Amino acid sequence: MKTVLLAALVASASAFQTGFMPSTSSGMRLRAANAMPKANVARRSLAISPRMAFDMEAQIQKSKDDRLKHLEEQAMESIRTAVEQDNGNAVFPNAMIAGDCVITDLCARLGYLENGKVKIMVVDTFHLFPETMEFLSNLEKHYKFKAEVFQAVGCADKAEYDQKFGADLWKEDVEQYDKVCKVEPFQRGLKTLETGIMLNGRRRDHGDERAYIDLYENAPIGGGMAKVNPLAYWTFEDCFDYIAKYKIPIHPLHAKGYPSIGDAKDTVPVPLDGSVKFVNYKFEGKKSEWLDYNAERKGRFVGLANKDGSTKTECGIHVAGAEQTFDRDLWVDGSKVAELSKPDAEKLTKGGDDAVVVVYAPWCQFCQKLEPEFEELAKSLGSTKVYKYRGDEDRDFVSASYNTKSFPTINVVKGGKAIKYESEDRSVAAMKKFVEDNIKVAA
Repeated sequence: MKTVLLAALVASASAFQTGFMPSTSSGMRLRAANAMPKANVARRSLAISPRMAFDMEAQIQKSKDDRLKHLEEQAMESIRTAVEQDNGNAVFPNAMIAGDCVITDLCARLGYLENGKVKIMVVDTFHLFPETMEFLSNLEKHYKFKAEVFQAVGCADKAEYDQKFGADLWKEDVEQYDKVCKVEPFQRGLKTLETGIMLNGRRRDHGDERAYIDLYENAPIGGGMAKVNPLAYWTFEDCFDYIAKYKIPIHPLHAKGYPSIGDAKDTVPVPLDGSVKFVNYKFEGKKSEWLDYNAERKGRFVGLANKDGSTKTECGIHVAGAEQTFDRDLWVDGSKVAELSKPDAEKLTKGGDDAVVVVYAPWCQFCQKLEPEFEELAKSLGSTKVYKYRGDEDRDFVSASYNTKSFPTINVVKGGKAIKYESEDRSVAAMKKFVEDNIKVAA
């Protein structure tokens, strides 16, 4: 019965739309169409005529254009905010990858490169692709600025680096390589340039520990703004959309299949056959190989592993702690570990009181890990003197007088002689035993 009734209703509606009514049970036929005014017929005809075709591609492009316009404005406002802070220089460590090229162009559009309100800092690891430093020269000419370049301490070129540290340091000890070639020059550069705020190219779509970063980040010690991430909410695709829109200079290796560019020794095309490229501001090949979430750095750190066997995903500059230290020190605010001056450090090695000395660098992640344990050690040693000495700013001295080749290095100084703690066991118990085996611990 329901089916019959539904069919009748459908038929009735259909007849009404065409201007006719169905026959009644008495056989009466009403010619509704003839009785209907012509104007009403015209209006009803318009109401049921097909709608105009929807241009999906045009709407998608408009949406992308609107999104990019918003992201540009947001990024430029964040850069303005960084420059306007009155607590030091705005410094941009530039690796010349796609996102960094976007930030470089945004800074230039604001006039901050020519007037020097944003300083460009570059770390030359001596292992970069030859094209990278050549590209830096092109950027300097195009945007009319001069970058500040930092490299391994005491090394003017690759030959000096090889002689001092060895050409295969990255194979023998990748974490030490990171410290020597990346982290220390990076931190030294920030300090040399009197950095108040650091511009950074990290984005949420990098994934992992970057997945929840915001435009602004506080200094870990003392508060205040420390970092600005202008591209925090961009995607890798947004970066290339911007690059194509403004035809800005980009690293030449993008045209050879490299989505991201780091050291030549461990950076490869993605995919390996180089079938995806960005040439003449257009993608060739399957661009999702580059643009998928957390895909940008798939070709970086290839074949490298951390000491614990885990796959390497960071260069050392951005590991937890390392990028948080350009504005802080270790063992501060009432610490039992006292700061040792250069004259007192020299005096100690000439027969002063027995003491325990850690030679450290605040940017070193291993020193940061040591901080709480060494503080507990100092508290457990009673009135025995426990000192810290910043070795990255006085390398020749600590190498000659405090057995220091890397950080941290712990020494017991007895009768003017520095005795190095050789163990990797940095527990409080192990370190205390070493101290007690070599000097008398005061109550």
